[in-house]
Amino acid sequence: MRSFIQEFKDFAIKGNVVDMAVGIIIGTAFNNVVNTLVKKVVMPPLSLLTDGVNFVDRKYVLRAASEAADEVAIGYGELISVLIDFLIIALTIFIVIKFMNRFKQKAEDPKNKAVETPKNIELLSNIEQLLEQQNQLLQKKDK
Repeated sequence: MRSFIQEFKDFAIKGNVVDMAVGIIIGTAFNNVVNTLVKKVVMPPLSLLTDGVNFVDRKYVLRAASEAADEVAIGYGELISVLIDFLIIALTIFIVIKFMNRFKQKAEDPKNKAVETPKNIELLSNIEQLLEQQNQLLQKKDK
Protein backbone atom coordinates (compact mmCIF):
# COMPACT_ATOMS: atom_id res chain seq x y z
CA MET A 1 0.00 0.00 0.00
CA ARG A 2 1.41 3.33 -1.05
CA SER A 3 1.77 6.05 1.49
CA PHE A 4 -0.20 9.27 1.40
CA ILE A 5 2.97 11.30 0.92
CA GLN A 6 4.06 9.19 -2.07
CA GLU A 7 0.64 9.58 -3.71
CA PHE A 8 0.73 13.35 -3.17
CA LYS A 9 4.25 13.51 -4.59
CA ASP A 10 3.15 11.60 -7.71
CA PHE A 11 0.16 13.90 -8.11
CA ALA A 12 2.24 17.07 -7.73
CA ILE A 13 4.96 15.91 -10.13
CA LYS A 14 2.62 14.78 -12.91
CA GLY A 15 2.50 18.33 -14.23
CA ASN A 16 -1.14 19.19 -13.70
CA VAL A 17 -0.37 21.06 -10.50
CA VAL A 18 2.59 22.85 -12.07
CA ASP A 19 0.56 23.79 -15.16
CA MET A 20 -2.24 25.08 -12.95
CA ALA A 21 0.19 27.13 -10.84
CA VAL A 22 1.73 28.70 -13.95
CA GLY A 23 -1.76 29.50 -15.25
CA ILE A 24 -2.76 31.15 -11.98
CA ILE A 25 0.42 33.25 -11.87
CA ILE A 26 0.01 34.39 -15.48
CA GLY A 27 -3.70 35.02 -14.88
CA THR A 28 -2.93 37.22 -11.89
CA ALA A 29 -0.39 39.24 -13.87
CA PHE A 30 -2.84 39.51 -16.78
CA ASN A 31 -5.53 40.72 -14.37
CA ASN A 32 -3.26 43.59 -13.31
CA VAL A 33 -2.72 44.54 -16.95
CA VAL A 34 -6.45 44.51 -17.68
CA ASN A 35 -7.28 46.49 -14.53
CA THR A 36 -4.79 49.17 -15.53
CA LEU A 37 -6.08 49.17 -19.11
CA VAL A 38 -9.66 49.64 -17.96
CA LYS A 39 -8.93 52.24 -15.26
CA LYS A 40 -6.36 54.30 -17.15
CA VAL A 41 -7.35 53.89 -20.82
CA VAL A 42 -11.02 52.93 -21.15
CA MET A 43 -12.64 54.69 -18.21
CA PRO A 44 -11.24 58.24 -18.72
CA PRO A 45 -13.04 58.70 -22.07
CA LEU A 46 -16.22 57.34 -20.48
CA SER A 47 -15.80 59.80 -17.62
CA LEU A 48 -15.36 62.58 -20.18
CA LEU A 49 -18.71 61.59 -21.71
CA THR A 50 -20.30 62.02 -18.27
CA ASP A 51 -19.12 65.66 -17.95
CA GLY A 52 -15.78 64.90 -16.30
CA VAL A 53 -17.25 62.92 -13.41
CA ASN A 54 -15.10 59.98 -12.38
CA PHE A 55 -17.15 57.10 -13.76
CA VAL A 56 -16.10 54.64 -11.06
CA ASP A 57 -17.53 56.97 -8.39
CA ARG A 58 -20.97 57.09 -10.04
CA LYS A 59 -23.66 55.83 -7.72
CA TYR A 60 -27.34 56.00 -6.97
CA VAL A 61 -27.89 57.12 -3.38
CA LEU A 62 -30.71 55.29 -1.64
CA ARG A 63 -30.19 57.03 1.71
CA ALA A 64 -27.94 60.00 2.33
CA ALA A 65 -25.44 59.86 5.15
CA SER A 66 -26.46 61.39 8.45
CA GLU A 67 -25.05 61.52 11.93
CA ALA A 68 -26.95 58.37 12.84
CA ALA A 69 -26.31 56.25 9.71
CA ASP A 70 -23.89 55.80 6.87
CA GLU A 71 -24.80 56.43 3.25
CA VAL A 72 -26.52 53.59 1.41
CA ALA A 73 -25.85 53.68 -2.33
CA ILE A 74 -25.75 51.47 -5.41
CA GLY A 75 -22.32 51.84 -7.04
CA TYR A 76 -23.24 51.28 -10.67
CA GLY A 77 -20.11 52.99 -11.98
CA GLU A 78 -17.86 50.43 -10.33
CA LEU A 79 -20.11 47.64 -11.64
CA ILE A 80 -19.73 48.95 -15.18
CA SER A 81 -15.96 49.14 -14.71
CA VAL A 82 -15.84 45.50 -13.52
CA LEU A 83 -18.04 44.40 -16.43
CA ILE A 84 -15.66 46.10 -18.88
CA ASP A 85 -12.78 44.28 -17.14
CA PHE A 86 -14.61 41.00 -17.58
CA LEU A 87 -15.41 41.62 -21.25
CA ILE A 88 -11.79 42.49 -22.07
CA ILE A 89 -10.51 39.39 -20.24
CA ALA A 90 -13.13 37.13 -21.86
CA LEU A 91 -12.39 38.50 -25.35
CA THR A 92 -8.64 38.11 -24.88
CA ILE A 93 -8.97 34.54 -23.59
CA PHE A 94 -11.30 33.70 -26.48
CA ILE A 95 -8.76 35.01 -29.01
CA VAL A 96 -5.86 33.14 -27.37
CA ILE A 97 -7.80 29.85 -27.22
CA LYS A 98 -8.98 30.28 -30.82
CA PHE A 99 -5.33 30.77 -31.89
CA MET A 100 -4.18 27.76 -29.86
CA ASN A 101 -6.96 25.54 -31.26
CA ARG A 102 -6.04 26.52 -34.82
CA PHE A 103 -2.41 25.60 -34.16
CA LYS A 104 -3.46 22.37 -32.42
CA GLN A 105 -5.64 21.35 -35.38
CA LYS A 106 -2.69 21.90 -37.74
CA ALA A 107 -0.41 19.88 -35.47
CA GLU A 108 -2.89 17.01 -35.18
CA ASP A 109 -3.52 16.74 -38.93
CA PRO A 110 -1.27 13.87 -40.11
CA LYS A 111 -1.60 15.05 -43.74
CA ASN A 112 -0.23 18.50 -42.92
CA LYS A 113 3.53 18.30 -43.37
CA ALA A 114 4.17 21.96 -42.46
CA VAL A 115 3.75 21.20 -38.74
CA GLU A 116 5.24 18.10 -37.16
CA THR A 117 2.47 15.78 -36.00
CA PRO A 118 2.88 14.32 -32.50
CA LYS A 119 3.75 10.61 -32.58
CA ASN A 120 0.59 9.51 -30.75
CA ILE A 121 -1.63 11.30 -33.29
CA GLU A 122 0.38 9.82 -36.16
CA LEU A 123 0.06 6.31 -34.73
CA LEU A 124 -3.69 6.72 -34.22
CA SER A 125 -4.04 7.92 -37.79
CA ASN A 126 -2.15 4.85 -39.05
CA ILE A 127 -4.33 2.54 -36.96
CA GLU A 128 -7.45 4.24 -38.34
CA GLN A 129 -6.23 3.71 -41.92
CA LEU A 130 -5.46 0.05 -41.23
CA LEU A 131 -8.90 -0.49 -39.70
CA GLU A 132 -10.55 1.11 -42.72
CA GLN A 133 -8.57 -1.16 -45.06
CA GLN A 134 -9.49 -4.20 -42.95
CA ASN A 135 -13.18 -3.25 -43.03
CA GLN A 136 -13.06 -2.88 -46.81
CA LEU A 137 -11.47 -6.31 -47.18
CA LEU A 138 -14.06 -7.88 -44.88
CA GLN A 139 -16.89 -6.26 -46.81
CA LYS A 140 -15.52 -7.59 -50.11
CA LYS A 141 -15.12 -11.03 -48.57
CA ASP A 142 -18.75 -11.09 -47.34
CA LYS A 143 -20.12 -10.26 -50.82
